Amino acid sequence: MNNQITMKLNADPLIMQALREDITSEDITTNAVMPKKQNGEVDLLCKQDGVIAGLWVFSRVFELLDDTVEVELYVEDGDHVKKGQLMGKVKGDIRVLLSGERVALNYLQRMSGIATYTNSIAKLLEGSKTKLLDTRKTTPNMRIFEKYSVKVGGGYNHRYNLSDGILLKDNHIGAAGSITKAVAMAKDYASFVRKVEVEVENLDMVKEAVEAGADIIMLDNMSHDMMKEAIQLIDGRAATECSGNVTKENIAAIIDLGVDYVSSGALTHSAPIMDISLKNLHVV
Repeated sequence: MNNQITMKLNADPLIMQALREDITSEDITTNAVMPKKQNGEVDLLCKQDGVIAGLWVFSRVFELLDDTVEVELYVEDGDHVKKGQLMGKVKGDIRVLLSGERVALNYLQRMSGIATYTNSIAKLLEGSKTKLLDTRKTTPNMRIFEKYSVKVGGGYNHRYNLSDGILLKDNHIGAAGSITKAVAMAKDYASFVRKVEVEVENLDMVKEAVEAGADIIMLDNMSHDMMKEAIQLIDGRAATECSGNVTKENIAAIIDLGVDYVSSGALTHSAPIMDISLKNLHVV
């Protein structure tokens, strides 16, 4: 995330909202023990192995509180870090370091956890044609951070939001009356540059989606054998995506299918945080 304009437009308001949630009127504990400005320094320590992500958000938390704070980093997003590794130092007004600590770590731990979990699954797909995608199953107001973390971990982003792409799911199809009608309406409404993806649950729906001219067909919650037959039916006439309860534990069974994409909500909704801390605060 090197684009400063993008960060200020999209990330900064969300970071400020998180800070306001944590500091409604004052940081009463910090103000009690540190009534006046005093410069200090604290270490950013990794407490478990993983893939680091969100360092720019971590730094931005302190910068928004006080633009004189200095964040010195020894690693970059995407680096594999080890337990006990010193990843950086934060220097500045101790009151700022204490008040921003929790929010900064919350972002960094969450984002690094997603990158680490994504990376562990992406490695299982190495050597295959299948690309690993995320979903819209993200934490409210955290999507920009969580989808970024998926990319850092070696995954790819599915559509960012409802304005970003057409995905006709079961209820859209129900509202339209059929897959054929839904695809026709979507193609008529949207720009010709937009691809139309259809979610299907059985082989009859696969056949209808192909005949309707879907660009991408999502095989949702199908058995391994049904997905294999569905891919044969599609026969390259549409891109294929596998979805539905895909996790690190079961993704290996999908690799032999040769599906183009596999999407997993678990990347963002079930990734454990990575243990990271700020330690050894001292006056300088």
